Amino acid sequence: MKASSTLYSLIFGLLFFSALALGQQKPVLKGNGKFKTTQPKELLKDPKAIKADSIAKSKLSVPVDTLNAAQALKLKPFKKNAHASYYHQKFNGKRTSSGIRFDNNKYTAAHRKFPFGTKLKITNEVNHKSVIVEVIDRGPFTKGREIDLTRKAFMEIVDNKNSGKVMVTIEEIIPAVPLAK
Repeated sequence: MKASSTLYSLIFGLLFFSALALGQQKPVLKGNGKFKTTQPKELLKDPKAIKADSIAKSKLSVPVDTLNAAQALKLKPFKKNAHASYYHQKFNGKRTSSGIRFDNNKYTAAHRKFPFGTKLKITNEVNHKSVIVEVIDRGPFTKGREIDLTRKAFMEIVDNKNSGKVMVTIEEIIPAVPLAK
């Protein structure tokens, strides 16, 4: 009995604090033991204000991937016809230039000029598949290559899994709604 009540209080705490972090809804425990949510009255009048308000108050560096959050992002074109390649598996687990350990199963990239933490949208110019990555390393240092992607990000945008490089368009993601820090 004690374990289940601890579990319920843990779930309630997670729901409550995640709702507070998003600033969208606040769960309240009713007398019958069930949850109900409340919203500020000004947000109930305009449904669009809920999404904009939750994005502005969220602690995330990039908004949650929804249609409304995607509209809140601005894309600043950087380069077309750029050569992209991917990291070799031997770099997995080693420290990058930013000090973060490299993981080939995440969506990260290496670029010579963008500051660490910059989010980029990489689009394959042939099939128009795209992926969003974060710059955490410097490179590539091979002449003619513009960006190195992790293997996971690279394989997501290519059709031919045997290729080692692809022509891409690089766009910088700039949040249109200022995010709270």
